Amino acid sequence: MSHDLIVAPSILAGNHAHLLESAEVVAGAEADWIHLDIMDGHFVPNLTFGPQMLGDLRNGGIKLFFDTHLMLSRPDLYIEAFAKNGADLISIHIEPDYNVEETLQRIRDLGCQNGIVLNPGTDASAIESLIDQVDLVLVMTVQPGFGGQSFQHAQIEKMEQISSWRQERGLNFRLEVDGGVDRKTGLLCRDAGVDTFVAGSAFFKDSDKSSFLKAFAK
Repeated sequence: MSHDLIVAPSILAGNHAHLLESAEVVAGAEADWIHLDIMDGHFVPNLTFGPQMLGDLRNGGIKLFFDTHLMLSRPDLYIEAFAKNGADLISIHIEPDYNVEETLQRIRDLGCQNGIVLNPGTDASAIESLIDQVDLVLVMTVQPGFGGQSFQHAQIEKMEQISSWRQERGLNFRLEVDGGVDRKTGLLCRDAGVDTFVAGSAFFKDSDKSSFLKAFAK
């Protein structure tokens, strides 16, 4: 089954002193999703936000779909807090040492959609046995930790592999890309089977944000 194409602007590229205003910019451009990058300073070399930030955005009137990406060494310890504070989808990485399958199921048990994430250096085969248990697969095209990095074109083959598995097995998960996504690289990803695009710097710097959200429509 094919999905509508969605751009999920990343609040990581917004103004961290005015995150509610940044989220309002995303909503004002008529986006449906917003991407929330949660970093712990251990799994990735940066710190960002905790679950209270999601709750504060919700309390501030933000009704967007919260696409929540946990870049944590122990995501299993925090999913309840993010679900409680308004996450709609919670994605976790395959690389750290914890019970991934159990955590994916717990995310669904909490009423959220779940996702599995691969870093650039992780082969697609690492998640092959899990793709029938997830709502979304996220392919990172940069090493996670900081925004504004350049797109790694070598990751396109990984997207194509995962997209082919989805088609061959009749699965319905979304295929998302994050890292260096702009009007040009987004089209390359779309052609590789991606239907969900995380855009940070390119979105917030674009003078026509509503047009940017439609840039990858077929």
